[in-house]
Amino acid sequence: MTGVDGRITGLVGALRAHGVRIGTGETVDAALAARELGFADRELLREGLAATLLHGAAQRAVFDPVFDLYFPRGVGAPDAGGADREDLRDRLAAALAADDRSLLAALAAEAVDGFGGYGGYGGSSGADGWSAYQALDRIRPQTLLARVRADVRARDGGAGFADRLLDDEIRRRIEEFRRLVGADARRRVAERRGRDEIARRAVAPTADRVDFLYAGRDQLAELRRTVQPLARKLATRLAARRRRAARGTVDLRRTVRSSLSTGGVPMRPVLRRRRPARPELVLLCDVSGSVSGFSDFTMLLVQALHDQFSKVRVFAFVNRLDEVTGLLGRGRADPDGLGARIRAEATLTGWHGSSDYGVALGEFTERWGAAVGPRTTVFVLGDARTNMSDPNLPAVRELARRARRVYWLNPEPRAQWGTGDSAAPDYAGLVEMHECRTARQLGALVARLLPV
Repeated sequence: MTGVDGRITGLVGALRAHGVRIGTGETVDAALAARELGFADRELLREGLAATLLHGAAQRAVFDPVFDLYFPRGVGAPDAGGADREDLRDRLAAALAADDRSLLAALAAEAVDGFGGYGGYGGSSGADGWSAYQALDRIRPQTLLARVRADVRARDGGAGFADRLLDDEIRRRIEEFRRLVGADARRRVAERRGRDEIARRAVAPTADRVDFLYAGRDQLAELRRTVQPLARKLATRLAARRRRAARGTVDLRRTVRSSLSTGGVPMRPVLRRRRPARPELVLLCDVSGSVSGFSDFTMLLVQALHDQFSKVRVFAFVNRLDEVTGLLGRGRADPDGLGARIRAEATLTGWHGSSDYGVALGEFTERWGAAVGPRTTVFVLGDARTNMSDPNLPAVRELARRARRVYWLNPEPRAQWGTGDSAAPDYAGLVEMHECRTARQLGALVARLLPV
């Protein structure tokens, strides 16, 4: 399929590969929108396709770079001649001060052409590839803030934005220029390697599909903002499961006895009614190193679901273990500061700062073993890397003996279990261990594993 139809179906396929749910009807709506809007105004087309294909503002982070690949601003490289860094910075400062979007786009293409090429001979036109990072490192647009502020003040005579608001506005414009540079670099690579491959490999996934172990600060902050909507969705699912479970199973003896009045035909099955008792939940969370982002997000999610359980207790550890249930309750108003508050106020380390699962699990069974009973479901959160210390398997056996169920959620890929200092296979032989690398996986596991 070629032409516009091919670009729209390619766009839809790339978005689906990044987890955006798009049906056939929405694809048809996008094609109709493109026909009505035309291609003269690229930004109008962008908004029209976004309105027909997306289900929320959070998906724009994936949609915009994919759209730029399938409906690029231009083709090939601009005829910019020899690149002069200071001249380009001067023109960029003027464009930022005027907030000239079209000029910023042209300067972004010129920056990539002049300073983003690598691996070739004879200048950027003969480059083997293009790097937005390299171009931005040479241009350094973030250092132009003071100059742009002075230009704007000279234009408006001191009226308009206050200094703080003006700086925020200039930073937004600089960030837009950085986005344009990244889009142009991806476009050039896509012209050589193919749009579909670059859309799959070079576009950052949504925050809920990023590995916890590799998520940056901004991605973790975005994930924390999704806790409440995800919790409401999971609470609805748990309530539905609880209603279905409350109906109980068929009581065969009473059903047969009741059928005597209808000639032995069981017209109305008699059900065993379940006693309405909400389960208890205990979390044991490794909050060391890169695992801490995974643990923090899961703790916040469970706190948001606390109404679904009769009791929730949360324990954090590095090589010592301490209860943090109270700190978690205080974290509702400041979810971004939860991890720092736990590490500051709880006793989590002894004479060294490395993870020690054996000591932490042993301390839990000795000091807080009474927190686990036949109605308790335990979740252990961590990568099971013991730093070559004793994994203390007897403590895990005791935990599994006391609890109703024990689940271990491991943020590492399954292929890495058992490598290096990982004791994951040993623990997985005693309790049920699941790979849980992303927020999307976590939501699915919580909906399936949480008791009703």
